[in-house]
Amino acid sequence: MAGITDPRPPLPEWILECYDRLCTQACRPDHGEDSVPLIEYDEAVNVLSSDAELALEQRDVEYALTRLLERGYFYEVEDELRITSPEQR
Repeated sequence: MAGITDPRPPLPEWILECYDRLCTQACRPDHGEDSVPLIEYDEAVNVLSSDAELALEQRDVEYALTRLLERGYFYEVEDELRITSPEQR
């Protein structure tokens, strides 16, 4: 997320909506206290592509995921997108 010292403009609202949708679909694999919510990349693509309210094309989905990764909303491990805690963004 762009902070006060971040010179980059904030992410567009539609990309933040994508993030919210993915967060609701993410799961904690081992339910442990230190587990990180995650969603597989392909599942994230499916969730965003099939969301009628967002109505995104494949290129838009890929763009949104790329921007969320670049900004630190997620980090990628193999084929999983793991949610970064807000204080780490």
